[in-house]
Amino acid sequence: MAFGDASLTALRVFREVAERGTLTAAAAALGYTQSAVSRQIATLERAAGAELLQRRHDGVRLTAAGRVVARRAAAVIDQIDATARELAGIPEELASVRLGWFTSAGTWLVPQALAELRRTHPGITVVGREGSTPALVRALRAGTIDLALLASAPPYRPPDSETPALRLQVLAERSLLVAVPADHPLARGEYIDVDDLRGRRWIAGPRGDYTMGVWPGVDERPEIAHTTRDWLAKLQLVAAGCGITTVPAGLGAILPPGVRALPVRGGADESRRLLLARLPHPLPEPVARLATALRTAAVGTPASG
Repeated sequence: MAFGDASLTALRVFREVAERGTLTAAAAALGYTQSAVSRQIATLERAAGAELLQRRHDGVRLTAAGRVVARRAAAVIDQIDATARELAGIPEELASVRLGWFTSAGTWLVPQALAELRRTHPGITVVGREGSTPALVRALRAGTIDLALLASAPPYRPPDSETPALRLQVLAERSLLVAVPADHPLARGEYIDVDDLRGRRWIAGPRGDYTMGVWPGVDERPEIAHTTRDWLAKLQLVAAGCGITTVPAGLGAILPPGVRALPVRGGADESRRLLLARLPHPLPEPVARLATALRTAAVGTPASG
């Protein structure tokens, strides 16, 4: 079987597996059974004459051949989809850029950057989505997004060990903050002493991800009052006096009434880096324009509020 015989369905399935990292997740996203996904991947590997995925206990990893197929598959699928839109009479955009971001970046940085880009380059359309760091890195590798905004904590390791290494640019580095009700005793000063965080009730991320909301340097088992992924929900719970939570510095500019976000003094450094990640190849002009808008928004956002 020649690779030219590979079906479009198999390419779509492979791209989904490459991006989601497991056959199970890809099957769920596509509405297929896992065995159907496995058959499509096996067909594609026979056509390629090479193993495209390494099966591991924690999911799958692209081989060198798999990275080539993922990149080319993304281009083929995009062209087919563009052809379908043209045949359907749907006008093509002058340029389209695909952006991925971590959750809190979608509440402040992304809207600011896209508003500025629409003002300066209205012909560029940005197609974006939110995701976890592993999912966004896989999407970059699979060629389904062009740029990714990632958050990084000390000791600032690379987001993956694949080759070629991703090109990472630090857009900002700021200290993590703690959000407290404005009438709380902790809100009276301009900072919070780390020792004063002991014995507090925290509003954290969902089970298994408590670190998103609990100060990392607290030397006790935290009391979790509520768990949620949604940043607005976290901050509104803080405003209601239901607990306190950590927030990235960028959120300081959009706090709801009744909430203060303050730096913490003492303990280990808890700064966070905002990274712009991409594959190491020359950027098309529309992608470079979006990267510039993101850098400008990151530099111009106040550190706290």
